[in-house]
Amino acid sequence: MLPKKTLTETKPRTKTAEQALAALMRLCARAEKCEGDARRLLRRWGVADGEAAKVLERLVRERFIDDRRYVAMFVREKLHLSGWGVYKIRTVLHRKEIARELINEALEGLDRDRMGDRLREQLQRKLRTTKAKNGYELRNKLFRYGLSLGYEFEQVREAIDQIQLPTDEDSCNDF
Repeated sequence: MLPKKTLTETKPRTKTAEQALAALMRLCARAEKCEGDARRLLRRWGVADGEAAKVLERLVRERFIDDRRYVAMFVREKLHLSGWGVYKIRTVLHRKEIARELINEALEGLDRDRMGDRLREQLQRKLRTTKAKNGYELRNKLFRYGLSLGYEFEQVREAIDQIQLPTDEDSCNDF
């Protein structure tokens, strides 16, 4: 058996601009990528800045990468499949170096009522698995969970007010 390499022993993979372009074309054909993702990969592969800019320009020109398309897909996926709120989606897209205008455009037309319904469903599901000593602790745990999903403070408060929380008397044993 060969010994495992440690982190200090492994060399970062380097690619030429042509290899990087081919690899990114394959990646982008399988899944949506944004320019920020491609830029990070190019840096990791050790592609020089000038060559990386040319690679990115070609990927955008040939529509392998389209940030507007990426943002629309990302928002749809995170809202409907992951149940994220606007704040978390906005933060992640900003970290991926997406233009603020594209983010705002994608988040403008969201159905806030549908998002509130989705939040209530997630809080109901979390309620079934959350253990708490009392109603106050339970409410706080649900509140933190809702905020961690990226929903606004008022949305979380309203959703918690609308779901049926067990009262402290419900957990007492009757004699």
